[in-house]
Amino acid sequence: MSLLLLNKRAVSEDDSVGFHGYERDALLRLKAGFNNAFLDGNWTGIMCYMNEPPYWHGVQCLNGRVSGVTLEKMGLVGEIKVDSLFNLTELTTLTFKNNSISGNMMDFTYSRKLINIDLSGNNFVGEIPSSLLNLDSLESLNLENNKLTGPIPELNQSTLQSFNVSNNNLSGEVPETKTLQSFGLSSYLGNENLCGPPTPTLCTTLRESNGDENPGKKSKNNELFAAVIVVVDVVVLVVILFLLIIYYKKYKKLKTEIQTRNNNNVPLNDEHDSTIIERSNDKSALDGGERGKLVFLENNNSNNGAIFELDDLLKASAEGLGNGNFGNCYKAMLAIGEVVVVKKLRDLKPMNGDEFVRKVTEIAEHKHPNLMPLLGYYYSKNEKLFLYRFASSGNLHNRLHGGRGTRDRVPFRWSSRLAAARGVGRALQHLHLNSGRSQTTAPHGNLKSSNVLLDENDETLVSDYGLAALIAAPIAAQRMAAYKCPEYQSRKRISEKSDVWSYGGLLLELLTGRIPAHSAAPGTEGVDLCSWVHRAVREEWTAEIFDAEIAVQSGANSGMLRLMQIAMKCCEKSPEKRPEISQVVAEVEEIKGGGRDSEEDDEYSSYSSFDRSVTDDSWSATPSLVIGDAHR
Repeated sequence: MSLLLLNKRAVSEDDSVGFHGYERDALLRLKAGFNNAFLDGNWTGIMCYMNEPPYWHGVQCLNGRVSGVTLEKMGLVGEIKVDSLFNLTELTTLTFKNNSISGNMMDFTYSRKLINIDLSGNNFVGEIPSSLLNLDSLESLNLENNKLTGPIPELNQSTLQSFNVSNNNLSGEVPETKTLQSFGLSSYLGNENLCGPPTPTLCTTLRESNGDENPGKKSKNNELFAAVIVVVDVVVLVVILFLLIIYYKKYKKLKTEIQTRNNNNVPLNDEHDSTIIERSNDKSALDGGERGKLVFLENNNSNNGAIFELDDLLKASAEGLGNGNFGNCYKAMLAIGEVVVVKKLRDLKPMNGDEFVRKVTEIAEHKHPNLMPLLGYYYSKNEKLFLYRFASSGNLHNRLHGGRGTRDRVPFRWSSRLAAARGVGRALQHLHLNSGRSQTTAPHGNLKSSNVLLDENDETLVSDYGLAALIAAPIAAQRMAAYKCPEYQSRKRISEKSDVWSYGGLLLELLTGRIPAHSAAPGTEGVDLCSWVHRAVREEWTAEIFDAEIAVQSGANSGMLRLMQIAMKCCEKSPEKRPEISQVVAEVEEIKGGGRDSEEDDEYSSYSSFDRSVTDDSWSATPSLVIGDAHR
């Protein structure tokens, strides 16, 4: 051990010696302990050089340094020295899964950058080393199916997402840290002497079974435990009965609603014209009963400025446009020649009429050339409607993905995509600058290509903004795009930066022509674009990233690359590292349109590859999809 520490000091004092020599020595000591014929023949010569592929089996390299050792199912035997990792200071991945390695676990004191550790399926003995507590970036620790003993260290890294110590000989109480308590029973099974949550064994019961308490105290504890069990059983039974009653009531209500819809409504995808009243869940109230009120908002009249009456809307021919996350949309063609879109809202949070009007007014106050204006609304007890302009060119999702592979498909060129990206960015910037500054909400909250509309001049109009204020929170968390961001998946947090993440996904959708997983419609298979593009950059097959419709345009390359850089910054896993939307929009505005017919100078003509500083693993919301490591 003293020699290894001397080596470490030597490296820090004279970098000209080169880190790779010390790392090579460490790997050779590992190989000697395994006595494996294949590794003896393969681990020779140079293992890492610059950013070329590693020469040694199971070794990953980054910038000439060893970043990973993966030796799985190789029948490795022998012991690993406790200090074997001291010189592997850039190590991020270590796996010896399913071998027969014995001895104590390694000391991880100097491998502070480790992210993934998998030593499962071996014969390691002794205690789990406390040096694991210092691994601030640790995401995965799998030690199951070994012979480890002693207590579990008080691991509490917020980054830890996968943890398993099952089928060992561990003992004592499972530490009550937030991280360890977040894992289920399956992470601790097969350790008879472990106690405390999440195991079913009470620590007092375990001590009694080991003879740690006198018979009198044991008897009293047994009686107390039995009484607690009885009380818990009664409480559980009452709760179950209560839930069954609630479930039955909801079932009857849902069955009634379904029957009403089947009797009164035309299927959403049926293009047969009907009227709004025929499609309404509040038919009796709208058709002569206790009506609500159709209200037009100031300066937001319909297309030609005419204000029509409720009866005109009820009698209008209605064509279904689709079933959105928060309500069905219909194209209403009025007899006076007006064409508007009616959105029937559903799953709203409980609120009275005044509250509804106040929130709608806040939405209507947003006025921007790239925001779809709210023309008016209808409110009654059982029916709430929004009225919008009709966007004759459809939405960005259909423009980007519709008609692929057909003769009718009109190519969606780079200049048009860049214009859409700018329009959406400007709208989002307006919402961020003119909404209440809250750290727990996203000003838009549901930004995706299907909510970006195109008018008759192909101008971009962003819709569905501000709905989070009306929708019940659990429904919003399930359906709104911003809630798919990494920080909500891991910490149940959402903020303005969640909108920035959604915007980054939209930019990648425009560049790649692929549908993002976080905004894919039900039944549609999407792609985790942040991870996919990040992997493409890391593995240097960036030529396959861009949609074929724009990849063929000469002069557009520099602009596409620049927009890709901006999108990847927006897709940072950590919200604190994402730029503000104003900064993002400013950078998008600076990109030249390019294209086949562009006469602009290509100011990035010498730009042939991505800046490596924008390929950090933190962009990936799905770490398991990322190849290698870029932590420095």
